[in-house]
Amino acid sequence: MDVTAELDAVGLLCPLPVLKARKRLSQLATGEVLRILADDPAAVIDVPHFCNEAGHQLLSMQDEGAVQIYLVRRG
Repeated sequence: MDVTAELDAVGLLCPLPVLKARKRLSQLATGEVLRILADDPAAVIDVPHFCNEAGHQLLSMQDEGAVQIYLVRRG
């Protein structure tokens, strides 16, 4: 899968990871993929909820140590 852009939100607390993801996704074309790195414990709830509400597709969520990695396709 081709990742178009990456957002490093490590160290940011709710709601900043989602707010920055919203801004970054708005700069992408429909169908492009954003890779988000976050370590906020609330992100596991916030990112899927944001995708559902905003019409984006959450392709995957995975943990890599203390960091969560999300792949989001712009809807």
